Amino acid sequence: MQRDNKELSPTVAPGMNDQEELEESATKQEIEKGEYTSVTTLSYDEVDPS
Repeated sequence: MQRDNKELSPTVAPGMNDQEELEESATKQEIEKGEYTSVTTLSYDEVDPS
């Protein structure tokens, strides 16, 4: 059975401030209920060798 990739793609509600909303921490109540997502940020910092 093939799955539609749209099901697996993350979505954000229209009109939502993406960056601000996605960086918001979960509340204690959300954590207790398991209603949160762990986020890891990868940043590539290129330094000029000269």
